[in-house]
Amino acid sequence: MQGAPPGSPDNPLRVAVIGSGPSGFYAVEHLQAQADLTVQVDLYDRLPTPFGLVRGGVAPDHQKIKSVTRIYDKIASNPAFRFFGNVEVGRDIVREELAAYYHGIIYAVGARADRRMWIPNEHLPGSHSATEFVGWYNAHPDYRRLRFNLQGESAAVVGNGNVAMDVARILASPRGELAKTDISDDALAALSESTIRTIHILGRRGPAQAAFTNKEIREFGELPGVDVVVDPADLELDEASKAWIAREGDKTLERNLAILHDYAERPSTGAPTQVVLHFSVSPVELLGTDRVTGMVLAHNELYAADDGSVRPRATERRTTIAVDLVFRAIGYKGEPIAGLPFDERAGVIPNRAGKIIDPATDEAVLGEYVCGWIKRGPQGVIGTNKPCAQEAVEGLLEDVREGRITHSVPPREVLERVLAERQRDLVSYADWQVLDALEKERGEADGRPRVKFTRIEDMLAALEERRNTTV
Repeated sequence: MQGAPPGSPDNPLRVAVIGSGPSGFYAVEHLQAQADLTVQVDLYDRLPTPFGLVRGGVAPDHQKIKSVTRIYDKIASNPAFRFFGNVEVGRDIVREELAAYYHGIIYAVGARADRRMWIPNEHLPGSHSATEFVGWYNAHPDYRRLRFNLQGESAAVVGNGNVAMDVARILASPRGELAKTDISDDALAALSESTIRTIHILGRRGPAQAAFTNKEIREFGELPGVDVVVDPADLELDEASKAWIAREGDKTLERNLAILHDYAERPSTGAPTQVVLHFSVSPVELLGTDRVTGMVLAHNELYAADDGSVRPRATERRTTIAVDLVFRAIGYKGEPIAGLPFDERAGVIPNRAGKIIDPATDEAVLGEYVCGWIKRGPQGVIGTNKPCAQEAVEGLLEDVREGRITHSVPPREVLERVLAERQRDLVSYADWQVLDALEKERGEADGRPRVKFTRIEDMLAALEERRNTTV
């Protein structure tokens, strides 16, 4: 009835979550957990497929990590939940309309853009972002048309976080290992013909500051046909790093160092592929005319900054390595959303505990919230998004319970009609489950977990065909 507060049975709290990656699903889950409120949540994604980087970013040989989607399936089974796939905010529906149809909007759109190195010749053919390569081998529709020349001898991966580890491991993996995964067919074919035999992984700080996890660094030593090369001199820690280790008391860091020492002590087996880990180096120039042929590295010294962190500082020492392929994996940044404030430098939407803040007034933008990488930057693992999303939801609930959000919204059916008129190819969660089953069927014959659709047109055609055969 008119006048009932949002969240009551007569006036359910209506929330739109934009982006169906982990942070989006965790926001939905926390909203559904509010026993004292009646909540209806709509989850939007510009792709027909949900799960964000779990589907399009997690490496294909990490199937166990992808099993988290079972939790998301359970969240989606709530009767008050709707999924609007293949709907792009800004194209099919604009922000101002969302504000009229919902009491609150939570943006969980991630960070799609990659950071550049800003060095000479970065534009040369053979120089790519890790974002492109990861999207390509994961069958993301945005990157399906890309091609990578894998016929050289040597590749360099700039960065030593988990994304860098994934890129290097996929490059180093034998075809037999990749053929057991859900890697895209195009990538499987191209990597099977790859002649890359040396893969350099470049970290600008020392081994004590490397961002990879124990699992990621350990996996290289388990790959058949691969030798891991670490210069023992690189593992001699400077005073700043020793102080950092003593202060942090981080078990993950201690295990990383132990694994690296083990690699440094291993004799070469003469394996056909080498993964070479470098520390305290930064690319300062790419070499080549028609394409990349080499890279100039500056050797860094480490120092303790005023905030206690350990930072790199370039010295005059330079080394040149021959490389035919370069992938930069030095971080992601978010992209602006029309009408919302944006911090260009940090690549995030300015916020305070998930409440979007207008920098001009330093006041919260009522009814709009943010979570995930677009809130805090590209940090953490999948589970990190859960408390991050919960914090954003709590900001919304606080505004509702304290009476700051009181406007009425139209019935849900009104929005359904509007979206159906504008986007005839709406994809529901039930539709996604059909696509999910079809992909698994496609992989069955070859013993693969799935063979993904790479074209949105093929997804929609498969759905149409299945509808026609079940009528």
